[in-house]
Amino acid sequence: MRTLLISAVLMGTLAAGTAIEPAQAKGCIKGALVGGLAGHAAGHGVLGAAGGCVAGRAAAKRAARHRAQTQTSAPGMYRQQ
Repeated sequence: MRTLLISAVLMGTLAAGTAIEPAQAKGCIKGALVGGLAGHAAGHGVLGAAGGCVAGRAAAKRAARHRAQTQTSAPGMYRQQ
């Protein structure tokens, strides 16, 4: 029964993988490593890795948005207060 379940999940994953775009892994891998280690210390390694991946991806998106915003602003132009 266990082999059948594993085979069904594997086949479903492979079938779905062709229809889904590849994931953006920037920040996810580093966050998953840190979260997995922290989760392992607390007894929840997989949960920590998943949470770390989400947090790492969010931080990478925020950093990319900040970089894009600073690149679009004209150099030498400062707001007067």
